Amino acid sequence: MTAKDILSIKQPEKDALPTIKVDSEMPLLDIIPRLLDTDKHELTVIEGGEAVGIIDETSLLAGIGRMIAPRDDCSVIAVECTPEDYSASVLAHAVEDSDAHLVDLLSAPSDNGRMIVTLRVRHSDPTAAVRSLERYGYHVVEAHSGGDDFQRMDIATERLLSLQALMNV
Repeated sequence: MTAKDILSIKQPEKDALPTIKVDSEMPLLDIIPRLLDTDKHELTVIEGGEAVGIIDETSLLAGIGRMIAPRDDCSVIAVECTPEDYSASVLAHAVEDSDAHLVDLLSAPSDNGRMIVTLRVRHSDPTAAVRSLERYGYHVVEAHSGGDDFQRMDIATERLLSLQALMNV
């Protein structure tokens, strides 16, 4: 995704364009720190020497949101490791060994010099993936089941009430 893919809907006047400019082909990940470093959190997007629009916080967030596929059947797992032990391919292999698919992987440094890696795994119950990651030597910090727990509770309650109604007949 590039700068031209996340232009804001609002179009300021030519004389009110933000002073910081970025090329229309600049990747989204390079835009984020530049946008955060500006006072008004706006950038002018240039294509062929002409201003084609602006990027603001709202359009950036919308662009990031389009990059993340919504899935109700995914769980989220956070692991901690040293930078030397970090390997996206090993993490993916550990997840796939549990008969699940890796949907997303985000890594970030933590305050203690280690890395926190957040994995979105296509399986509503993360237990098997957590065990597999631990077998591979990763320290699992958090794991959350996928889907809407309240919706699942409503379905379970509805099924129990239906069963109770059948048993009372």
